[in-house]
Amino acid sequence: MKYAIGVDFGTLSGRAVLVNVASGEELASAVYEYPHAVMDEKLPDGTEFAPDWALQHPQDYLDVLAHTIPDVLKKAGVSAEDVIGVGTDFTACTVLPVTDDGTPLCFLPEWEHNPHAYVKLWKHHAAQAQANRLNALALERGEKWLSRYGGKISSEWLFPKLLQIVEEAPEVYAAMAHFVEASDWIVWQLTGVQTRNSCAAGYKAIWSKSEGYPSEDFFEALHPAMRNVIAEKLSCPVTPLGQRAGGLSEKAAALTGLRPNTPVAVGNVDAHVCVPAVKIESPGKMLAIMGTSTCHMLLGNKEVDAPGICGVVEDGILPGFFGYEAGQSCVGDHFAWFIDNCLPASYVDDAKKQGKNLHAYLREKAERLFPGESGLVALDWWNGNRSVLVDADLTGCMLGMTLQTKPEEIYRALIEATAYGTRKIVETFRQSGMDAEEFYASGGIPQKDPMTMQIYADVLNMPVRIAGSLQGPALGSAIFGAVAAGSALGGYDSVIDAARVMGKLKDTVYMPDKKRAAVYDKLYDEYTILHDYFGRGANDVMKRLKAIKKG
Repeated sequence: MKYAIGVDFGTLSGRAVLVNVASGEELASAVYEYPHAVMDEKLPDGTEFAPDWALQHPQDYLDVLAHTIPDVLKKAGVSAEDVIGVGTDFTACTVLPVTDDGTPLCFLPEWEHNPHAYVKLWKHHAAQAQANRLNALALERGEKWLSRYGGKISSEWLFPKLLQIVEEAPEVYAAMAHFVEASDWIVWQLTGVQTRNSCAAGYKAIWSKSEGYPSEDFFEALHPAMRNVIAEKLSCPVTPLGQRAGGLSEKAAALTGLRPNTPVAVGNVDAHVCVPAVKIESPGKMLAIMGTSTCHMLLGNKEVDAPGICGVVEDGILPGFFGYEAGQSCVGDHFAWFIDNCLPASYVDDAKKQGKNLHAYLREKAERLFPGESGLVALDWWNGNRSVLVDADLTGCMLGMTLQTKPEEIYRALIEATAYGTRKIVETFRQSGMDAEEFYASGGIPQKDPMTMQIYADVLNMPVRIAGSLQGPALGSAIFGAVAAGSALGGYDSVIDAARVMGKLKDTVYMPDKKRAAVYDKLYDEYTILHDYFGRGANDVMKRLKAIKKG
């Protein structure tokens, strides 16, 4: 038997899964929590930094490899000789400055006290001012690439973060030889070969297969020191997904317990790598990776401009297709917010008596409600709007509450709001000329919350299919690892061939209920009115309130 290993680097931990390449069976998995977690106030030495920062320590990523890969081999009783490929995925845009040989600056004594020398995690939001200036400049200059990203570059992406270093720590900018995605850095550590994957480059660094990066003139207008930023800091060529980055180095083999020269796939992004894990191999099938937030993935045969998308990238998800990404900033996060902040003591006590967690307790009550019965409709913007309005300054809204409104009604309305937000994304794609006729869901929520998935089926009026693996990204990475090996070593020569065998879907399919769907059509119309009124400039009260709050 031959096996592939997928390693998924998340926000707080990394996990590995060992997969049989001939059947897709997951034999073992292992998780390693990052010792440094997310550093959002200070460095390990006590050096403090401002709000909105989110840093990580790259040693944690190496420790994931050292712990999880030997662990899955041991658990499964599999010999390293039978592991034919390794694939990895990472949160993005998670970036770090390194020397010419890939050493993180923060590993060096002269830089270990400088926050800008560390990994800037995807949710590092301290570069919002830089993102605002980049967007204003691109709009002023009429940069055509801006439309590929819904008209706005996020503060979470590479160039705002790099511009922050240029402006706040020019000495760090001068010292770095490369500014690399963690997804590419970890592959560099495994193989000794620097690569740059098309997924992260396209979605997070304004790269296009046909046009490359923005021009030197644009970067010079952004900051004089950045005129030659591509040649000086991002010179590594971009490689399509599904390629072999190299073989495992002697050093990495000693770290992981695998054989030297074991094929390693080019890096990938955690959400995008889930697509082959649910057997998607053609356009028209949308995948939502649902957790604290949601990412939406869709394949296309052509490039079209869709308002509010997070990006469209050729070869960005699967080779040979244009990959589209959209997203919602707040999904599970605002269900948790409600549980933590808005429940009366009587509900907490009753759930405890029944031996149920609060989510299960509320779901039981909310499931008894028919659509529209509560008289409520909400906007799902508790953490801003990613798609299709691309506006982090928007906030949540709940309309229709009375003195008779109950907690379970509010809870259900919040869930419905996220389904309306997803429908808004689906309809925007369709209006832009894209097919979105099938809906798939992966992540924690689809695995454990049938009520929410039935609401999505009814609101979308589409069947909803559920991922068959609890480890979607890690399984997806294992699929790419099998492709890096190729058929000659017992793997596959294409991602699609591998996905057909190794990908997984549950037999469960949530079918829309006609009566409920008809009511949700009416509620969605009301959501759309509120969405456009508060989100498209007719009433900027949310932004005015934020301004008053800031003083």
